[in-house]
This record gives sequence, C-alpha cells and structure tokens, in this order.
Amino acid sequence: GTGSNILSALQDLFWLSKSKVEKQLQIISVLQWVLTFLIMGIACTLILMYILCTDCWAIAVLYLAWLVFDWNTPKKGGRRSQWVRNWAIWRYFRDYFPIRLVKTHNLLTTRNYIFGYHPHGIMGLGAFCNFSTEATGVSQKFPGIRPYLATLAGNFRMPILRDYLMSGGICPVNRDTIDYILSKNGSGNAIIIVVGGAAESLNCTPGKNSVTLRNRKGFVKLALRHGADLVPVYSFGENEVYKQVIFEEGSWGRWVQKKFQKHIGFAPCIFHGRGLFSSNTWGLLPYSKPITTVVGEPITIPKIDNPSQKEVDFYHSVYVDSLIKLFDKYKSKFGLPETEVLEVN
Repeated sequence: GTGSNILSALQDLFWLSKSKVEKQLQIISVLQWVLTFLIMGIACTLILMYILCTDCWAIAVLYLAWLVFDWNTPKKGGRRSQWVRNWAIWRYFRDYFPIRLVKTHNLLTTRNYIFGYHPHGIMGLGAFCNFSTEATGVSQKFPGIRPYLATLAGNFRMPILRDYLMSGGICPVNRDTIDYILSKNGSGNAIIIVVGGAAESLNCTPGKNSVTLRNRKGFVKLALRHGADLVPVYSFGENEVYKQVIFEEGSWGRWVQKKFQKHIGFAPCIFHGRGLFSSNTWGLLPYSKPITTVVGEPITIPKIDNPSQKEVDFYHSVYVDSLIKLFDKYKSKFGLPETEVLEVN
C-alpha cells in the first residue's frame, strides 16, 4: 500500500545519503594523507617556530627538549601504535581506491625479511595503506610479522610529522636503522623498501609498468649481511592514480629534478589528480583507481658478513627474475594484457 511505498522511498533515501556520506569520508581520509605527505613537516616546523615567539613559548621549548631526548628513536624502529594503525580513517582510505593486499606465500616468524616494493608511484599510496595501517589486514595475513615501511630519513627531522609517521611503523631508510631492526630486534621483522625511490617516481605515469632496479643492489647487500630473506612485491595500479608531466632526459626540467634528488633526497614532480568536488577537474586528490599489492614468494638468503660483489650480483639477478615472474603471473588478473612486459631499468 501507500504506507509501504513511502517507507521504501525513505529507506532508499537513507541508503543514498549513507553512500554519499561514506564517499565524502573516503575523500577526507585521502586528502588528509596527501596534505600530510606534501606539507605537514614544513607546516609543523613553522608553527613551532611561531609558538616560540609567543607567550606559549614554554610549550615549544618542552617539545624541543623532548625532540632532543627522543632523536634516535626512529633509528631503533620507531614507536608504533596499534591504535593509530587501526584508525577507522584508514578503512575509508582503503575503500576510496580501493586498495587490496594479496598474500601468495606464508612467512616464517623465525626469519627476517626485506620487501622490495615496486613501483614507487607519486606517493607510494599502496605501500602506506598496506604496511603502515591495518586497513588491508596485513597482521592477519602475515601473523607474527612486524612490517616497517622505510622512507626518507629527512622526514624524521620534522616536528610532529616524525611522531605521526612512527606511530604507523614507518622508519628511516638508512643503513643504521635497517641494521638495528634486522640484528637487534629479534625475528619476524619485515622492512619494506621502495627500491626505485625518487628516480623511479620521475617516470611513473598511467599505463606504464616500469621499475628502476637494474643498478639498485644495496638492499640485496643488506639482506646478505643479515641473512634476511628477500620478498618481491608488485603493486598493480600504483602508477594509475596520478598523471604526471614527464620531462625528457637532457631537458631543463629533468636537470632540475635530478639536482633536487641529489642534494635533498627527493625529486619534485609536476603531477595532478582529480579535484576535491569533481573528478572532471584537476586537483591533489588521486584518481580512484584500484591498487592491488601482491606479496611474492620469499627468496632464501644466506648470512654473509662481507658479501662479495659476485654474490650480491647473483642474488640481485635472482630477485629481478622473481619480480618479473610475479608480474607475469598476476598481470592478467588485475587488468593488464598478457602481452604487457615489465620494464626493468
């Protein structure tokens, strides 16, 4: 009757509203991380300097004293918070794209691991969501494994930002930190290194599956020195969420980018996503394209205190072959044609 029709219409309206609210929450969750990535470090530094010049200077002094006392904590694996890693905001972040983590093999808790994450993309959104939050269930899929996402050490010199990053299990990507985690933190540790780094980010663009790996062998040497197994990880869709202006080799734009990369550690990219209120306008929000991160089979690595170049080259070639096989096995399942080839530079 008329009453049931009205009730049905109200239910439809309710669910429509709920859907819209969830979409807005997804946008907000992604936007806060993009702004964190781009400006939080600089903004917090400027705010701290400003507070020092106000009547609330004591607060800034106390924080700076704490900063000095806590300076080396990031080098010892940081200070992760399961509460932060389980925030509901990360589930909205996951669902915006959506992001998915695929497990292919079990990992032994009696071993340590170095995950090689590919490709970098503009912001490594898949790496962050999968390994610095619990949104995709990394702790359930790999029980007993503690993931540490490694990023630029300079981020941990920024007030507030450093504490925010550490709460998610993010650590500096330097030798001291990796040595500590793999030698003085027991077993069951997995350090995720975005191997291609800033150089790879300069070439990421939709439709391109390319990794900077051919001459990146430092992570293999670290694995040999600690006897940590290597695990190839490929994130299908990581390059699809932003569009970038690619400067050709030898151009002034590429020259500027390389200078920044050499002296500062990151390369400024000219990129855009969608707008805040419309997917048809340009903005800082990434496009909502699926990102599927596949964790491959671990490669057993022996412990060699001083590995020779020949040994490093051998295990590096094994790793490259394993990554290519992983890509070829799963590419058609995640929207790529069988003819697609992974370009290894």
